[in-house]
Amino acid sequence: MKGLVVKNTGSWYQVKTDDGELFECRIKGNFRLKEIRSTNPIAVGDWVEFEMNVDGTAMINTICDRRNYIVRRSSNLSKQFQILAANLDLVALVVTVNYPEASLVFIDRFLATAEAYRVPACLVFNKIDRYTAPELEYLDALVHLYTSLGYPAFKVSALHSENINDLLAFLSGKTTLFSGNSGVGKSTLINAIAPLSLAKTGEISSYHNKGMHTTTFSEMFELISGGHIIDTPGIKGFGTIDMEEAEVGHYFKEIFAASSECRFANCTHVHEPGCAVLKEVENHHISSSRYQSYISVMKDCDEGKYR
Repeated sequence: MKGLVVKNTGSWYQVKTDDGELFECRIKGNFRLKEIRSTNPIAVGDWVEFEMNVDGTAMINTICDRRNYIVRRSSNLSKQFQILAANLDLVALVVTVNYPEASLVFIDRFLATAEAYRVPACLVFNKIDRYTAPELEYLDALVHLYTSLGYPAFKVSALHSENINDLLAFLSGKTTLFSGNSGVGKSTLINAIAPLSLAKTGEISSYHNKGMHTTTFSEMFELISGGHIIDTPGIKGFGTIDMEEAEVGHYFKEIFAASSECRFANCTHVHEPGCAVLKEVENHHISSSRYQSYISVMKDCDEGKYR
C-alpha cells in the first residue's frame, strides 16, 4: 500500500492513502536513508509504501523519491540534522518584531537554508495588532528589505484575522511548511487559516520575552481552498549545515549577484581587495544586517561547527 505521511510523533507515523484512510505506522529498526545523516529517516510530506501487521498497525518498508526537503541542525547531535518536511512547494517562516523579538540572523539562516535546498520561501510577520508606532516602522523596513530580495512578506494578526485572506490566497494549492521560533503565534495562525487543524496554542514566557513550545510533533493539515500546511515544533535557533565556505555566498541572493564583479573568483567577501560585495555593503546597496548574517554562517563553516 502507498500513502502520504501526514503526522510524525517520533516513533509513530500517520499515513494517509489516496482514499483518505489513515494508518498508524512504524518503521523497521534498520531503516535508514542512504547518505543522509538525519535523526529522522522519514518526515511529514514523504510518500511511503507500507504493509499491514496482524495487530492492525502497519510497517513502512519503502520511502518514495523526494522532490525536495528542508532540514535544521539537530539540537543534540551537531553532525546530524532533522528533516523538517519533504516534497514542499514553499516554506513560510513566521516571525514577530516583538513578543518575542525576531533575530535577523535567524531569519537569514532560514532563508539561506531554503535557498540551499531549493525550496521557495516567504516571511509572515505576525502580531501586528500589538506593535507600537516605532515597531511598525521597523516592520515596514524589514518588509521592504526582504521583498526587494524576492521574498514575499505578509503582515498579519492571527488573533484578529487581519490580512489572513491575502496570506491564504497565496498559500492555496501549495504544500507549505510553517516554521518559526516558539511563541510567534504559529499555532494561532494555523488555526486561523485552517480552522479544522485545532493546533494547540500557548502563552509567552515572561522570562526574556520568549515563547514556550506548544507543538511537540509535525503534522499536515488540509486547506479548504486547496493545498496543505505542515506545522512543526517551534525552534529556538537555526544552524545551517552542509554548506561549504565557498558556497555560502550563493545562498544570499544579493551577495551572489554582486560577487560576479569581485576581482578574485574565490573571493570570500571578508577582506580581499577589489571585493565588489564589500563595496556594495559600504555603499548601503547590501544591507549590513544581511552581510552580518553571511559572516555568521561563514564563521560556522570556519569552525566546522555543524560538520
